[in-house]
Amino acid sequence: MAADRGRSGDENGEDQGGGGGGLAGFAMGVVFGALLGAGLAILYAPDRGDKTRRSLKRRLNRLREDAEDGLGRVNDRARKELVRRRRRLDAGIDQAADRARDVLD
Repeated sequence: MAADRGRSGDENGEDQGGGGGGLAGFAMGVVFGALLGAGLAILYAPDRGDKTRRSLKRRLNRLREDAEDGLGRVNDRARKELVRRRRRLDAGIDQAADRARDVLD
């Protein structure tokens, strides 16, 4: 029974203490947190709504453009690397074919 001393809860590892509520309790916590966060955001917003929306729109547009630029650079690098590896593969295949012909002749 000494091994049971460090465990709290039942044999399935679930806590028997009250106030859990499982999924429903979690969902209520998420809803409460969202409402509380929205309320605090309104109280502490630095600017009016329309001004904040314009600012967010500009920021999101810049972020989108930066992401597109980054993806374009990654795409270019990937294409160059693919071409380089294809050339190496073709050269290796040609070399292997030459060796096979030499062995068969």
